[in-house]
Amino acid sequence: MLHPVLAFIDAPILIGIVVLGALLFGADKLPKLARSAGQAKKEFMMGQIEADEAAAQAREEARRRVEASPAEPGSAEGKDTPSA
Repeated sequence: MLHPVLAFIDAPILIGIVVLGALLFGADKLPKLARSAGQAKKEFMMGQIEADEAAAQAREEARRRVEASPAEPGSAEGKDTPSA
């Protein structure tokens, strides 16, 4: 579902935004702005991938610690005799 404001944005409005941008920044700077925006998006995505990998590694290390830790003395898993 589109946001109500986004429903009013169509081709003539987008063309007007580009023309206004060209007037404000100059036609020679628009490609540079677009390039830097693309690089920023790429760096953000790479950072997000690195953060996801670090989180997955932390979850895996935590899982290994839980599996490798000995059973607590008061738990039923650590007892050799059944409780009666």
